[in-house]
Amino acid sequence: MKKVFILLTVTCFLTACVTSPTGRRQLMLISPEAAIVESRAAYLNTVSDMGAKDQLSNDKALAKRVATITGRLVSVAISEYPQSAGWEWSVALVDDDKTVNAWCMAGGRMAVYTGLFKQLKLTDAEFAQIMGHEISHALANHTAERMSRAMATTLGVVAVGAMSENPNMAMGAAGMAATLALQLPNSRTAELEADQLGLELATRAGYDPDAAVSLWAKMGSVDGGSRPPEFLSTHPAPHNRQAALAAMALAARKLNPRGQLAPVHPVQVLTAEKRP
Repeated sequence: MKKVFILLTVTCFLTACVTSPTGRRQLMLISPEAAIVESRAAYLNTVSDMGAKDQLSNDKALAKRVATITGRLVSVAISEYPQSAGWEWSVALVDDDKTVNAWCMAGGRMAVYTGLFKQLKLTDAEFAQIMGHEISHALANHTAERMSRAMATTLGVVAVGAMSENPNMAMGAAGMAATLALQLPNSRTAELEADQLGLELATRAGYDPDAAVSLWAKMGSVDGGSRPPEFLSTHPAPHNRQAALAAMALAARKLNPRGQLAPVHPVQVLTAEKRP
């Protein structure tokens, strides 16, 4: 019994590696399709709860700006990654001026916090860099990858339980994967990958790639520039990120040297008036 379990576990790891858009090997124990299904349910619950608590913005001008810029990025995403054409692209506009954040789940479901605009005074190109980065997490299947990391941890615990003939340890691991998937951040490697893909996405959409550098200069000044040392965070420190992005911008500019704007793909912006 133990040998069979171990063999299945090892086989799972050997056959579950796929390649990201940058050529990086990814551990994928959860299919991208399954991650999209799970993300949809979590997103609808989260946004519905925000709406019920009056946490969605009613700023129509900002909603239009978000829809236009994000729509151009989505047009490029669909062109470059045809598998995303059927995604339910949407952005929840969260009314929170103190939070500098944005995210994108598997399947193209996003959220943007008004604090990004309030605190950083973003240009369109800088906002495009943010959304390009977040959309790239979804395009590169980072949600499924993060869930797979959680499952890998759980498989390890279950294996230990099986080897020790401890049924409580094995049974206790059953619900661990779902919890870890919510708690685990993207890896530092995934963050750098999203930087590269997002910069390329924004450039193809018609936005100045140098905005990636000015964006992270602003990010570094949030809260006086205070942040944990780089080794304590999965996100690269702003000054190191700026240097890497400056190098990427030189190459990315060749993708769209005239800065021609991409068409705007319809993106649903969820606000206080338009809720799911």
